[in-house]
Amino acid sequence: MLLQAAARIVRRDGVSKLTQDALAEEAGVSKGGVLYHFPSKYALIAALAEERIARFEGRIEGFSSEDGQEDGRWTRAYAQASAEPQEDGDPSVGLMAAAASDPAVMERIRARFGEWQSRAEADGIDDATATLLRLAADGLWLTEMLGLASPKGELRERVVARMLELAQSAKRV
Repeated sequence: MLLQAAARIVRRDGVSKLTQDALAEEAGVSKGGVLYHFPSKYALIAALAEERIARFEGRIEGFSSEDGQEDGRWTRAYAQASAEPQEDGDPSVGLMAAAASDPAVMERIRARFGEWQSRAEADGIDDATATLLRLAADGLWLTEMLGLASPKGELRERVVARMLELAQSAKRV
């Protein structure tokens, strides 16, 4: 409940407006209740970043469980999860900016990306192709999140389809 309320604040007002007082008001709880769970704004941002990562990893697992081909399964699922359209006002951009100011949170994010890279390299397909696809998926997500000339409409659909084709046809190792 608190993390959902925090995400609403970031979406609506930006990460700079995410305070313990604002969260208490948004969630309809006391400030003491917020402080019990999140003793600092950085603890709140760290928890919100972890929640976003866990949600993303859940989408990866969902796509992976639907994929009948073992080789490249994780890489395809990663690409599909990354390519899912972002909800309007996704708080990720604000969270990334705030996380960048906290070395501990950034270290956790780096560690997760390191784990994802290791999964891609061990996915049963050529590791260079798997890495290329992970980076392409990350690039698509990042350009959309930041509004940086990302492909739209039919071109976007073709780009995502091509990423999945590459993962499907990549040579086994």
